[in-house]
Amino acid sequence: MTTISKGANVPLPGTRVSAVLGWQAGPGVPDVDASALLLTADGRVRSDADFVFYNQPQHASGAVRHAGKQAGPGGPATDSLSVDTGVLEPVVERVVIGASADRGSFGSVPGLHLRVLDADSGAELVRFDISDASTETAFVFGELYRRGGAWKFRAVGQGYASGLAGLASDFGISVDDEPAPPPVAPAAAPAPAISLKKQQLVNLEKKLEQRGDRKLLDLTKRAAVSLEKKGLGEHTARVAICLDISGSMHRLYSGGKIQALAERVLALGMRFDDDASIDCFVFGEGAYEAGSMSPDNYSAYVREILASHRLEAGTYYGKAMGAIRRHYFGSDAPRTSPAPGVPVYVMFITDGATFDEDVTRSHVMSSSYEPLFWQFMAIGRSSKSIDAKPSRFGLGGGGRSEFAFLEGLDDMSGRFLDNADFFAVEDPANISDDALFDLLMTEYPEWLKQARQRGLVR
Repeated sequence: MTTISKGANVPLPGTRVSAVLGWQAGPGVPDVDASALLLTADGRVRSDADFVFYNQPQHASGAVRHAGKQAGPGGPATDSLSVDTGVLEPVVERVVIGASADRGSFGSVPGLHLRVLDADSGAELVRFDISDASTETAFVFGELYRRGGAWKFRAVGQGYASGLAGLASDFGISVDDEPAPPPVAPAAAPAPAISLKKQQLVNLEKKLEQRGDRKLLDLTKRAAVSLEKKGLGEHTARVAICLDISGSMHRLYSGGKIQALAERVLALGMRFDDDASIDCFVFGEGAYEAGSMSPDNYSAYVREILASHRLEAGTYYGKAMGAIRRHYFGSDAPRTSPAPGVPVYVMFITDGATFDEDVTRSHVMSSSYEPLFWQFMAIGRSSKSIDAKPSRFGLGGGGRSEFAFLEGLDDMSGRFLDNADFFAVEDPANISDDALFDLLMTEYPEWLKQARQRGLVR
């Protein structure tokens, strides 16, 4: 059993779980009613049928069920939901576990907590205690969410002073108007509920501050400034970093420059990705998935990658792009029709030309029909080098660009959407954090706008 705090997440070992809300019943203690919302990639229900509670106790798919209360007068009380993630429809990406308080607020409910149990064995997998409830009359305790084919649980702990109606409407449930209450004396209006995404970001910053990680906290706040300027302060997307492990990258790795660059990409991912992590891929002669980089493991992550993957002699962009498409969309086959889903932002970093240009072009073309954006960053000489000194050749240091092919991908015709951007640096250490975050958001906001307009991003 694991006790976790607000914002933390843990993997679920099986598919069948019970979410059990517990509290101490007694005279004057509000009754608590558990509920669940089945959400798609856009964080909303498809219809009111995706709301499971005491008046609608089972979802049509059979995957989520309101199991009912167990309570004794003046003693422990529970209200339970059962979830079978193996039966959930593929379009469902999250199951939010919430509750409402009847005839009172959650601040008057003692011993409030959520336990997630293995439904088959009854073993307690995780516990989340609520200690900061006050005037809220509805609460999101936690959520089960899909990540890379597996399911995890995250402790949320967000309250709504506007009751069950406020909670439900935040996720797309239509709520019937209630009769107007009789006039009462004016009182201070409750603070408006903030979105679940905003609460997650607040919890993230608090967690970093509590553990004294000033470096990562500062990076995430700098990333937030750039995202707010683009209207993406509460945007959600999957984020990946794809690193070249060809032999020519040796000095960049040994000098710590790739580690520092990866940390800045992680800061962006922590704002975008609900899991506060980024997926990592590496490529040289082959392409390999390298797990996830998170606030818990980032300080030694690149060193651990190199311990598992030796530098290789070749450079094959196409192999890496195929691995990324398989990871997020289940296939790297050619595509000629849109496949809507959650947006994926890929930071693709290399210091040399590829040996498979035709394969690379094919993946860029096919992935333009997927909600996938490629941000190419080259380390070396290019006509688009941000930190290059002018020369009579138009390139820092003179000579032909090493990345003419990548520059061409940025402008490749025939795609469903322009799904790539490119810039180059002579040395990634020369680019300030603020400048880098702005560069990473040069073309992505416009791609996102067009992807939404054409139905590619839900």
